[in-house]
Amino acid sequence: MMFDSVSHEITRRQLLGSAPLALGSLALASMFKAECGKSAGLQHLAPRARRVIYLFMSGGPSHVDTFDPKPTLTKQHGREMPPELIRNHEFAMIKEDRPKIKGSPWNFRSRGQSGTEVSDLFPHVGKVIDEIAVIRSVHTDSFNHDPAVMFMNTGSVRFGRPSMGSWLSYGLGSENSDLPSFVVLVSGQNRQPLLDSYWGAGFLPSEHQGTTFRTSGDPVLHIANPPGISRSERRRQLNLLKWMNQRRHAAVNDPEISARIAQYELAYRMQVAVPELTDVSNEPDSARELYGAKPGEASFANNCLLARRLAERGVRFIQLYDKGWDSHGSIQKEHTNRCQSVDQPIAALLTDLRQRGLLDETLVIWGGEFGRTPMSQGNGQGAGRDHHPHGFTMWLAGGGIQPGIVHGATDEFGYFAEKDKVHVHDLHATLLHCLGLRHKDFTFRHQGRDFRLTDEFGEVVESLLG
Repeated sequence: MMFDSVSHEITRRQLLGSAPLALGSLALASMFKAECGKSAGLQHLAPRARRVIYLFMSGGPSHVDTFDPKPTLTKQHGREMPPELIRNHEFAMIKEDRPKIKGSPWNFRSRGQSGTEVSDLFPHVGKVIDEIAVIRSVHTDSFNHDPAVMFMNTGSVRFGRPSMGSWLSYGLGSENSDLPSFVVLVSGQNRQPLLDSYWGAGFLPSEHQGTTFRTSGDPVLHIANPPGISRSERRRQLNLLKWMNQRRHAAVNDPEISARIAQYELAYRMQVAVPELTDVSNEPDSARELYGAKPGEASFANNCLLARRLAERGVRFIQLYDKGWDSHGSIQKEHTNRCQSVDQPIAALLTDLRQRGLLDETLVIWGGEFGRTPMSQGNGQGAGRDHHPHGFTMWLAGGGIQPGIVHGATDEFGYFAEKDKVHVHDLHATLLHCLGLRHKDFTFRHQGRDFRLTDEFGEVVESLLG
């Protein structure tokens, strides 16, 4: 049954549901705002940033080969790791009782006016290091991928908690009604699986979950109408669905129904907005060359260029996952390949955001779920490094962050975070602060208690703030 054939009994409802600016739409917006709860649209502080671009190196990049130089590892390469450092520690893959120290095969150089030491793996990022605050003292709670990625993204190793992007979508809303407020882009080798729960909404209203943009075919699944269905026909179908869902909501008051209405309407608007957005061939040659992007190619470079386009259009949280960083073997080959894929695009993204006046209001994050061991896993050219949660590197740039600094340090072996330590909860607290949210006050009541992103503890790292 099409909407046009509904009986005269519902004509007024039909009119209110279909008129774009009619009272029905206003009532729905009011209802939707009420369902979002007390935190939606609330900023406790003057925000330093308006949006986030999170460059997530899935698998765990090696801190001692990228941004945390350790001459001691080079000097003691091949010797046994001091037993007092690794006593009672579990490893994911290393089985030796006395694993050997592994020095970095790459040189580190002082870069920029700040003099921050950066590995030869990142020559392009080294050129923009004065935009970056390097944190060499991050530590986390898990040494296995799935719980560690979950923890880095949701503040918990348990399934069912909202991701960081979902929290920000819920708290701050969207700046563009034609696009999702939380977008996920994926590149890299298909080795370590990525779970939908990493960008899920958990117990928050479902419209706040991340929307994955694909690298081939339709950029979003089912965004195109089926053959034989025109846009006007789709509009009539959605009007009927809206009318039925509004009646059901009035009867049972289920907030997921209002979320469903909002998602249907967003999907309809995305049918126009997304194809133009994702077509990077619209960019001038100079922009594509800056990133190393090629239209139609599935790559981290294309995703970085798309991230800038999303930021320009007001998307709140843009997360780029790059797979293939789990270098248990042949780290020299694997990290070389991964860094060559991401180095130029990352530097281009920071440069482009700065030139367009967007960097000061965009918080850029780089890192993985953990680092990698200073000890070798295996021998010779095929040696790699195991998972390492006790001390590793992440970096921040842009929105509210002090540029050109190094915060914290690991010990001489790069094993433990030793100076000015930053736990994942501290990192989350700092990110929320930059976006104008006090992490202890930013809560959502679920199953009888208030939850938050930093659910157990966490402090804002004041020395990172600009």
